[in-house]
Amino acid sequence: MHYEDWGARSVRWAGIRSERVYVHGTDVHLLRADAGRQAADDAPVHLLIHPMAAGATLWLDTIEPLTALGPVIAPDLPGAVLGETRSPHRAAVEAAAAAEFLHDLTTTLDLRDIVLHGWSFGGLITVLFAARHPERIARVILVAPALPAPLSPGQRLAWRTLGAGIIATAPVVTRALVKLAAPRLIGMKQRLLASRADATGGPTHAGIDLTRVSPELRQLLAEQLGQLRAHPDRLNDGVTAFASAVRSMYVNRAPVLAAVDRLAIPTMLAWAEGDQFIERPMIDALMARRPDWHSHIFPSGGHLPPMESPAAYVDTLSRWLSSSSER
Repeated sequence: MHYEDWGARSVRWAGIRSERVYVHGTDVHLLRADAGRQAADDAPVHLLIHPMAAGATLWLDTIEPLTALGPVIAPDLPGAVLGETRSPHRAAVEAAAAAEFLHDLTTTLDLRDIVLHGWSFGGLITVLFAARHPERIARVILVAPALPAPLSPGQRLAWRTLGAGIIATAPVVTRALVKLAAPRLIGMKQRLLASRADATGGPTHAGIDLTRVSPELRQLLAEQLGQLRAHPDRLNDGVTAFASAVRSMYVNRAPVLAAVDRLAIPTMLAWAEGDQFIERPMIDALMARRPDWHSHIFPSGGHLPPMESPAAYVDTLSRWLSSSSER
């Protein structure tokens, strides 16, 4: 789904446009918005990396407020389940490959001094990219990142043995189950997004407070799920990405932790108290490992701060960027 101007969907998205760029033969879709009038002439580009099994559209409500800080680009990663960029091969959706894709994308677009936002699985990709290729990045923001959580010795052993075997075989079984169950599951999510209960203050879903998400974005996500329902095979890329995330978080943790330790770019870690996917022990462990990072805890909300509280997200970021630039 793409528009020359997303204002055709909602006035809140006016000025955001879909563009295409070829990166090593892959046709990449991205959202782009110019800097707002408030932004400095030399304001850096904000590059937004979306969560797993999603797409750049999850950032739509955040893009316009961010233009006050500079130009904004939000790409659909290869294989993004709700995106427009097809994966050139199955492994392209894994975290390490996606990090190299970001290097290729920023080289193609000649982006420098980037403010890089990584959300959830996008946070894992961001850490790998920024640690390997710091020369193009000025600041990093990790939003509820899917990074290794603390494990006991027994848990580490179980993941390295039983866990590794399950992850190696589970995607094959899961893809078969997805083929059978996907239409029904996607239909359930569509009904949830469209329900009057969520629109008027009903219950949260898996720690995500849908009452905080704009009606326009909920409607768009319901339509994208409708497209996915017609092509459930696209979920296979999501299965592969999920297996990659679990390996990085629990099985083969050393490369990611080494990247965390090596990251020499000013970094902010943002997280919300109600997040049921990324839990507090991981956030505390990260801040103990990197006390030089700035952290911000949103007192309410779930796993989707840029969707649930876009104005608060941008305000928090703006204050951090101002304070860190003065040091």
